[in-house]
Amino acid sequence: MIDAHTLSGRSETGTDIDAIRNIRRWSPGQCVWCGSDDDVDMFRNEPRCALCREKETIVDDARKFLGMYGLRPLGGTLQSDDDEEYEHRLNGRDARRILNEIRLPELPDPAAVRKAIRPRAAGVVAAAQLEEQQSSPSAKKPVSVSSSTSRPAAARKSTPAASPARTDTVDLAQLEERVKGLLEQLDTVDAQIALVGEASGLAAKARLKNLENQKATVLRTLAALEKARIAAAK
Repeated sequence: MIDAHTLSGRSETGTDIDAIRNIRRWSPGQCVWCGSDDDVDMFRNEPRCALCREKETIVDDARKFLGMYGLRPLGGTLQSDDDEEYEHRLNGRDARRILNEIRLPELPDPAAVRKAIRPRAAGVVAAAQLEEQQSSPSAKKPVSVSSSTSRPAAARKSTPAASPARTDTVDLAQLEERVKGLLEQLDTVDAQIALVGEASGLAAKARLKNLENQKATVLRTLAALEKARIAAAK
């Protein structure tokens, strides 16, 4: 049975008129991905809301972690070699699912987005230039021409510039503090190598290689500092 309410909601072809009227569309000042206006800010040269920026960052972190250790790209199953990899895959999958759920049915035209944010960018640049002009020393302290020209020639003689300080000297105390910090870092890396060495799996091997590279970098830095200390003692 078809009543008036049914006819008002659907056309003769069976199209849901209410769904078409209530479709979400982007407008300037909103997020280009989901259409939200909650804390919209620039992200990858596009206006994005706080939720989208958060989820995109989570996906980026997961991709960087998997790429850094040469692991299977994000997506598909959550099969992992260790808990850390599993956590990144799970967080990345959940963040991507939320982004797909809140996505606009039709993304806006990039040209329209650029046209909308152009006045805002120009306003930001103008405000920054005005603030820089107001904070510059020349704007705060205008030069008095009459006072400088009325002084005798002898009084206007400029004082000799101070000789530049020597920069080739080495601060041994600061050098010693840096060496201590590097030795502490070396102990931390050695402890992590000992822990990772007991594990197995592709992620553990990649982590071990990264720690060995860090240790080599610290050792090279210590050698360079030792040379500087010997040269300063001479």
